[in-house]
Amino acid sequence: MSALALLAIAAAGVALLLLAVIKFKIPAFLALLVVSVLVALVAGIPLQDVIKTVTDGMGGTLGSVAILVGLGAMLGKMIEISGGAQSLAGKFTQLLGPRRVIAALTAAAFLLAIPVFFDVGFIILIPIIYGFAKAAGVNPVKFGLPVAGIMLAIHVVVPPHPGVVGGAGILGADIGWVTILGLGLCIPVGILGYFVARKLNRRDYTMLPATAEQFRLFGSGNSQVEMDAAQGGVKTEVKTAPSPAMIITLIVLPILMIMVGTVGAVILPKDSFASALAAFIGAPLIALLVALGLAYYFLGIRRGWSSQHTGEVMDSALAPTAIVILVTGAGGVFGKVLTVSGIGTALAEGLQQAGLPVILMAYLLAAILRASQGSATVAIITTAGLLAASVADGGYSPLQTALILVAIGFGALGLSHVNDSGFWIVTRYLGLSVSDGLRTWTVLTTILGFAGFVLTFGVWMLAGGLAL
Repeated sequence: MSALALLAIAAAGVALLLLAVIKFKIPAFLALLVVSVLVALVAGIPLQDVIKTVTDGMGGTLGSVAILVGLGAMLGKMIEISGGAQSLAGKFTQLLGPRRVIAALTAAAFLLAIPVFFDVGFIILIPIIYGFAKAAGVNPVKFGLPVAGIMLAIHVVVPPHPGVVGGAGILGADIGWVTILGLGLCIPVGILGYFVARKLNRRDYTMLPATAEQFRLFGSGNSQVEMDAAQGGVKTEVKTAPSPAMIITLIVLPILMIMVGTVGAVILPKDSFASALAAFIGAPLIALLVALGLAYYFLGIRRGWSSQHTGEVMDSALAPTAIVILVTGAGGVFGKVLTVSGIGTALAEGLQQAGLPVILMAYLLAAILRASQGSATVAIITTAGLLAASVADGGYSPLQTALILVAIGFGALGLSHVNDSGFWIVTRYLGLSVSDGLRTWTVLTTILGFAGFVLTFGVWMLAGGLAL
């Protein structure tokens, strides 16, 4: 089959996927599987190999995704239920002072977003945002907008979040390099988000009536926000929150361990015991297991929780992640089909003929898919599948491959609008109308996504990545 025909099949497959998800509201997991099978059949994969391709794609992706996402969700749930988020935000506010509350909350959100999914983390911080906003006598959007911006940036480019972990599995990117680059680039992106949000907040926004009533009742013990925060999915047995130092340690420790593995692979002699030890210590699985073990004791047992209750808290984190893991795995199936059918190779050849750097195409494809169907995770996974052959055949270094994945993540950061569940979470809790949400949240995410890509592209150039 000609390259042009294969590319046409890929375009039709993506269009069908978007139509199924957007128009007919078919669950992304089911839509990805059905479209994958159809693309495989049309692209000429033998009937006897279609099912094997599907299962290989699912298994290969979930092998790297399910464990990390599950462990990360457990760690995040322990921090959430123990009151660690409130403790962390309070400490940053104390350090930076009451006049820098927005900066303090943004800094706390940066750390909290590493192990906690975006929507969960933002909802955890809403009572804190409401409390400070009410004390200052201002609209909560002034505090919430920069906090949400940095949390979403972390969500799309820093492991163990599902999109970036799944993308790493498809592209063969090193998790350590992705973590280092993602965190490093999100620092200036977060600072930029603080100033962009401050400029956007110069305008006064009228709160939606329902949110205004919740905000008015906040502090009386009768608001839905306070009830949601108190419940947290499971009942807690103690009221004392863990120290900020403990929460920071649990978040930073696995990052440092992963960095040990990445740096060790570069500076230590190959096939040496030291290199093997560094690789073991730096394996994301080991790093998260160590952090979770410490959380089990210091956030649970040591603070008076029973073993049963601590286990229930951890188990409660797994059910919400099931759909995320399955969607990520189905995205891996789509990527596998594109690779086996030769569509990925055809796209790689097309990129070379067009003269576009693969990193630019990575950003543009992810941005288009994000705007079209809403889910950042689906956008990342689908883009990674489309570019897998290009990356595999390009002879890129581990650093360059990680940069391509980070560019995909920043492409999936922008253009959050009405087809994105995150858009509704932010606008609902901050009391923004749809039009005001488009003026603020959509603009903020798009600016941050583009800025993140520009920074990523700068590192790419320094790494000599423009040579295709």
